[in-house]
Amino acid sequence: MKSLPEDENFSFIYKFSIEGIGIVLFSYSKIIQYFTGHWESLIDLEDVYTAEIFPKPSCTKTWRNDLNFGYQRIASMNHSLIELCTEIPEKLGVTEEMLQPWLDGCRLKDVIASKRLFVCDLSILEGITHKKGMYLCAPIALFMVNGDHELVPIAIQLYQQKGPDNPVFLPSDPEYTWMLAKMWYNNADASYHQCLTHLGFTHLLMEGIAIITHRNLSQSHPLFKLLAPHFLYLIAINALGFETLLAPNGSIEKTMNVGYDGALQLVEKGIKQWRMDVHGTLPEDLKRRGVYDKNVLPEYHFRDDALLLYDAIHEYVSKYTRLYYDTPEKIAEDWELRSWKEEMTKQREQGGCGVPGENGQFTSIDHIIQTLTCIIYTCSVAHAATNFPQYDEYAFPPNYPAMMRGKPPSTKEPLTEQDVINSLPDKPTTLATMRLTRILSTHGTKKLGNFEVQYIFDPKAMQVVKEFQKKLEDVCKIIKERNEKRRKPYKYLETDCIPNSISI
Repeated sequence: MKSLPEDENFSFIYKFSIEGIGIVLFSYSKIIQYFTGHWESLIDLEDVYTAEIFPKPSCTKTWRNDLNFGYQRIASMNHSLIELCTEIPEKLGVTEEMLQPWLDGCRLKDVIASKRLFVCDLSILEGITHKKGMYLCAPIALFMVNGDHELVPIAIQLYQQKGPDNPVFLPSDPEYTWMLAKMWYNNADASYHQCLTHLGFTHLLMEGIAIITHRNLSQSHPLFKLLAPHFLYLIAINALGFETLLAPNGSIEKTMNVGYDGALQLVEKGIKQWRMDVHGTLPEDLKRRGVYDKNVLPEYHFRDDALLLYDAIHEYVSKYTRLYYDTPEKIAEDWELRSWKEEMTKQREQGGCGVPGENGQFTSIDHIIQTLTCIIYTCSVAHAATNFPQYDEYAFPPNYPAMMRGKPPSTKEPLTEQDVINSLPDKPTTLATMRLTRILSTHGTKKLGNFEVQYIFDPKAMQVVKEFQKKLEDVCKIIKERNEKRRKPYKYLETDCIPNSISI
């Protein structure tokens, strides 16, 4: 298909606003590049920011801190990788003696038993292609909740298999050696985030759902009316993304170690492992990772706020769906629903969506509700949580480097600030990353529950929408009250920051 259907394209105003922002940012980045010299120190990097166009990210003050590194695992873009550690992985070359200084005087088995030890394992990156002349780690790291209820890193191994050239880095290592270990971990984390958490698990999976919805549900079907607002501009933004982001000479190729070929491999590998009934269903995903209990990981702000929103969406979907499927017979007799579900489960090679974790036909109203909740949650909350923090994290390279130059450290020898600077991307790459993530972090459509296009006119269903809007207002108040009390506010899931759809 050479062009998008008219009703799937951007509106003139929305397209004009995106293009206008892009032109302004491109112009300013060229001016900044001209008037600033080479990076000479880590402080020097801060000279590229301008208050209105490229505001200085708050992480410029906190990025060196281990608390910031821990916070990135639970309240930033890649918030759903961390798992409860119930035993030390065999492939991780640590001993209790090595970890003892960070165990708050406890024995390792007691720390594990008290659910204070966590692991992030990026084994999926093992074997993934990377750009020529660059490296892509596949790290594994341990984190612990300390006595102040803060998550901190206590061990980082940059590759999966332990060995003499793959040491376990510790907070006691020389300052810049430990710093580079964290930066190389984050470089790998960035590849996972951009290719899977962001593109694969929201943009690409939901585009398939949007397409089969148009194919199988008529515009008069109640479930089409429910879902349509959450597909606004999705196909259009993905088409633009394939032209500019995930293209042979696109932004991922230019600004990330994983590059274009590696990104495609990673997307394919990750989507095969993703399941709608687990990874796409927030409570089940949290349970799978051992972090559903709010007493575990006490500052897991993403979990706490996202669950409120998931429950609100689930309640909305349940009320709406039960208006139209009040008996099992109505499910069985709905041939549009049946065709939609069949195409959802049919393999991609056969022209279907191939969504893992969705098999067979809908057998109950609860199954329909779960699937619809997953779709709306992913298009709104999940995408907002992984998309809108991007400028805050990526725009200052030492904090979350999309690109790293040179080789990852293979010994614990002391390194210098110059070694860190030499590992960072050059100025054009840094400015390109700033420009891209500034655009991606832009809000351009209405907030969740307030729709650009009105599809629902049934009075009973309209009442359900009003109740959903009121529920979201209540949730927003709760989250804002939480943020007033938190050590570091987590504002990405305040409801006025969440669009209905994946439109950027």
